[in-house]
Amino acid sequence: MSEELATAIVELKRDEVLDAVKKRAKNGEDPLRILEECRRGMAIVGDRFQKGDYFLAELMLSAEIFKGAVEILDPYLAKARPPKPLGKVVLATLKGDIHDLGKNLFAALLRAQGFEVYDLGVDVEPARLVEKVKEVRPDLVGLSVLITSGFASMKEAAEMLEEAGVRNQFKLMVGGGITNNMVKEYVRADFQTVDAMEGVAYCMRSMGGK
Repeated sequence: MSEELATAIVELKRDEVLDAVKKRAKNGEDPLRILEECRRGMAIVGDRFQKGDYFLAELMLSAEIFKGAVEILDPYLAKARPPKPLGKVVLATLKGDIHDLGKNLFAALLRAQGFEVYDLGVDVEPARLVEKVKEVRPDLVGLSVLITSGFASMKEAAEMLEEAGVRNQFKLMVGGGITNNMVKEYVRADFQTVDAMEGVAYCMRSMGGK
């Protein structure tokens, strides 16, 4: 698999990335393959940010480039999706946290695999999450966090879902670079990851997929 697209994302070459995505998709290349190259580029950007080689400006620019690539690919991905959604997923970054890069990447990958995704955005009140869960009855709920102050909101949301009597109706996932098994236990989630692809694999397994 070519690494040119991933490298262009890492080097923040917006026009080069979008032109390549358009050309390759139009020429009939598998949109999932193109998306995977973009994801690998984003993973490298994330690693550089964690190491301090990249700063917030680079992270935000790469996110915009990735968003543009996904918008181009979406019509092609839609054609490849199964007619019936593989499952429903509600995603949110809860109150006190406005970071959404990982969540947006996760949402794009889930949609590409055929999931129906309801992304509530950032700084979401737990009560709003509960309302959405009751409305759409998802198979999975994913909570993203990148700052430790967001842990309390995740626990609050989990407790509210329990009180609403819906907690046993779906799998609860927590994700983000600062999460670990202790956070999973604190929130009483079913799954935790710092890797979007690992999260997608878990969702597919949960729905009986490979």
